[in-house]
Amino acid sequence: MKIVSLTICPFVQRVAALLEAKNLSYEIEFISLQDKPQWFLDISPNGQVPVLITDGGQALFESDAIVEYLEEAYPPLQADLSPEEKATNRAWSYLATKNYLVQCSAQRSADAATLSERAAKLDTAFDRIEAKLSDTPYFAGDEIGMVDIAWLVLLHRADIIEKNTGYDFVGDRPKLKSWQKHLMQTVLAEKSVSPEFEGAFSEFYLSGQTFLGQCKEDGGCQQRVPELADGCC
Repeated sequence: MKIVSLTICPFVQRVAALLEAKNLSYEIEFISLQDKPQWFLDISPNGQVPVLITDGGQALFESDAIVEYLEEAYPPLQADLSPEEKATNRAWSYLATKNYLVQCSAQRSADAATLSERAAKLDTAFDRIEAKLSDTPYFAGDEIGMVDIAWLVLLHRADIIEKNTGYDFVGDRPKLKSWQKHLMQTVLAEKSVSPEFEGAFSEFYLSGQTFLGQCKEDGGCQQRVPELADGCC
């Protein structure tokens, strides 16, 4: 199988993380969305990544469709789930994926006020998942499932931001913090991105053009939600 990818695309990471969790062999080909090759446009009706080219040569697009294919075509992460449990997992996964671009937008905020406003939208999703989580390592117990893979993307990026700037998207949510810790310990986050990922991520989200990048340069944000618009510390 092959994934057609963009280095820092969260939707691509979700697909790669699922492939890693299933121990499936795959290749990745990176393209530039500013200069899309014609062969890519021929197989991607929406002109977006990810695209998965299956072992049979079929090109699949839209990450939701791709992960459902991988879960159906190969041994599932969690066996013997009822239709209701599968639907529930899809719903909680969707809550994560519809916030990928919300998080991207927050990370690109140019000032503290904008970051606070955009992060508040992500807070809503984090509050809902915090209320749903139990004390188990993963979403539904002791085994990685589809919901874990979907939320891994958000929590991985939050982890990078906190380590580099001190700004904590997760905040005072103990169950979510514990879940983030367990997911990071699986090393799926690192395995599902390229070696160039953190450098490219930092260049885009932690440059001097972003508030978080200014925090990094100034030694880190000292508070989770900045109250002052004229400085990060």
